[in-house]
Amino acid sequence: MSNAPTTSQKMFTATAASNDGQFTPQDWALFVSVAAIWGSSFVFIDIGLDALPPGLITLLRVGSGAAALWALPRSITTRVGRAVTDMQIEPDDRAKLLLLSVIWVAIPFTLFPIAEQHINSSVTGLLNGATPIFAATVAAVLLRQRAHGPLLLGLVVGFVGIALISAPSVGDGSNAASGVFMVLGATVCYGFAINLAAPLQRKYGSLPLMARMLALATLWTTPYGLWDIRSAEWEVGPLIAVLLLGVFGTGIAFAIMGTLVGRVGSTRASFITYLIPVVSLALGTAFRGDTVAPIAVVGIGLVISGAFLASRAKA
Repeated sequence: MSNAPTTSQKMFTATAASNDGQFTPQDWALFVSVAAIWGSSFVFIDIGLDALPPGLITLLRVGSGAAALWALPRSITTRVGRAVTDMQIEPDDRAKLLLLSVIWVAIPFTLFPIAEQHINSSVTGLLNGATPIFAATVAAVLLRQRAHGPLLLGLVVGFVGIALISAPSVGDGSNAASGVFMVLGATVCYGFAINLAAPLQRKYGSLPLMARMLALATLWTTPYGLWDIRSAEWEVGPLIAVLLLGVFGTGIAFAIMGTLVGRVGSTRASFITYLIPVVSLALGTAFRGDTVAPIAVVGIGLVISGAFLASRAKA
């Protein structure tokens, strides 16, 4: 029997986190920052849809995110790692980078605005909480990194919380099944992408890797973004919302997430999606008129508990 590595083993390789123990204050700062930024992204998408078509929202988001990282002064980038321009991707890793730009950005970022034409921003954020389930499944199947102890308990507790938060909204007949399936499809992509990103981030650094990934994703999303650009109304409020989503919710947030994945590992980093529904639900209620069922309050408590368990040392 041949011992040659399979295609999936070549693409997805296990990597050790720099911190397998309790989260440090810096880990928590990264963790909470990404959760807050990405939790608000669904509201910004919803605002953008008031005047812009879905494809254009994706293009503006990805393009401005890439521009933000490439425009960072060298004095800033060298303080947090390698300068964006001082890195060449090795030939063996170029296919991985191309795949990452597709499954972590191009596909999910295209699906989210389309989905939010059928379901509201809160429900989209809630469904995004399934990401750790898929991330752990990918790690278990492709990398043979099964979750044990606190990680496994965190998965279970967090998933129950997500279910309790989601149940009232998902049961609403106005939420089209197509929108739900699109969001779940995006979270499946995230599950693969987070595992693929970990060894690349450790090898090349967060900023250089994310800048190149977003630049490639800008190319992939340009055709659809320009397809119906003539239907855009170019209102100031929605345009600003999408640009903020791009610069901070995409460029800066991806750089932070890449750093977090390298520090604590892909599975534990993916637990930020247990806090994202809390943020999206709160903002959706406050700014977009979403309603909150009493059972969702219980779910929020479980979500936070799951995230705390995920931050504990590996068993």
